[in-house]
Amino acid sequence: MSADATSISGDLPLLPAAEHPELLPPAVHAALPAGAWVCAIDPEVADTAALVEAHGVSLEASGNCVVVAGKREGEERVAACVVLATTRADVNSAVRKALGVRKASFLPVERATAETGMEFGGITPVGLPDGWRVLVDTAVAQAEWVLIGSGTRGSKLVVRGADVAALPGAEVADIAIGR
Repeated sequence: MSADATSISGDLPLLPAAEHPELLPPAVHAALPAGAWVCAIDPEVADTAALVEAHGVSLEASGNCVVVAGKREGEERVAACVVLATTRADVNSAVRKALGVRKASFLPVERATAETGMEFGGITPVGLPDGWRVLVDTAVAQAEWVLIGSGTRGSKLVVRGADVAALPGAEVADIAIGR
């Protein structure tokens, strides 16, 4: 295991994700990139700020995933957007343009969780439904390791940024603001 993988997970022990399906939804486990790590967490500290405070994980190497949608000519376009936790997705400009829509907004929580099969606060770009676009911010793609959701609030994944950029439907673009 690279020292960099452990350095971003604070005091949380990393386990080989492929060997711990009990910590992941089935779709996420089936789509794991090689070399992914998982760490069990208390669901009460699943939100990034709480996890950083409770376990000393690296804020700079933590990623957030949000689901957005917009319409063009009556066709809905949905995408998961992955940005570093030190930034936020530029939904009103960069994401909107990448989707080719006039207006983009966050998918309602109930719909995002129902369509992904994941828990709110744990949505991850790994194991999304077939055909979904995944907009990966350039900074995430360039990160050696990034700590992201696992599909559940009870664990987190640590994966290479390049592996996030290589997920099915992934497109790397400058979609974050607040760098």
